[in-house]
Amino acid sequence: MDTFLQVLAFGVLRAGLYALTSVGLALAVGVVGIVNFAHGEFLMLGAFLGYWLFVLYHVDPLVALPASAVALGGLGAVTYHVAIRRVLQAAPLNQTLLTFGLSIALQNLAVVLWTGDNRAAPIPYAHLSVALGSVRVGLPQAVVSALAALLTVALYLVLDRTRTGKAMQAVAQDRLGASLVGIEVDDAYRLAFALSAGLAGMAGTLLVMQFAVSPYMGLSFTLRSFAILVVAGLGNVRGVLPASVVLGLAEAFVEYYLPGGTGWSEAVFFVLIFAVLVARPQGLFR
Repeated sequence: MDTFLQVLAFGVLRAGLYALTSVGLALAVGVVGIVNFAHGEFLMLGAFLGYWLFVLYHVDPLVALPASAVALGGLGAVTYHVAIRRVLQAAPLNQTLLTFGLSIALQNLAVVLWTGDNRAAPIPYAHLSVALGSVRVGLPQAVVSALAALLTVALYLVLDRTRTGKAMQAVAQDRLGASLVGIEVDDAYRLAFALSAGLAGMAGTLLVMQFAVSPYMGLSFTLRSFAILVVAGLGNVRGVLPASVVLGLAEAFVEYYLPGGTGWSEAVFFVLIFAVLVARPQGLFR
């Protein structure tokens, strides 16, 4: 029973980070209506920002979160203004090619600037753990998961309780109707895309506490984010948290209970995408 609870705890902690990684992508899909294949590269840039702030200036990744949110949010706003807004009315294939090209460009820029080597920040508390009854979890994992869950819930509250959030929801439901009642549609799109990039940047900065940083790290999290979006229902921001729990638990149990589970866990998100698209294409949480 203790082993089961330990694996369950690992899955839940992993789900918190996945939620923060995915909720920004869900926001871009739900509000702007575009699938951003460069989402993982915004996360990667946030991770490098957190890494260099720690290595050069000894700024803890938790303290660096506001800087990451501002820097990547600003980059997201610029990206929207320069590129994304120009393809909003284009064919979906053109939108896909644009964001995919942006993904490749950012990845290669990171390789040129920082090489392709993995870099781990020597955070002093990285190996500390805490006991929760019979379950022991790493302190960084617990802190990251809790913060990620709080930030995800905070986004839900912004969407539900503020005029700006309600404006973004109105634009997501009916662009023409929103414009007729005085909502600046382009501003709502820009803000949603900036929030999406800012959330990805914060997720990347939090990753510095657990993982090595690399220019190639974005793809893995992009694929997992797509799996979560499919399980939640495309554009369903509120379904991201439970969908993240589904993926996190599935990966944790596959890793522990299947022979060679570490390798198999890398394919769990593909299995989830396939199963949900076949059984319930609209997602499990719509």
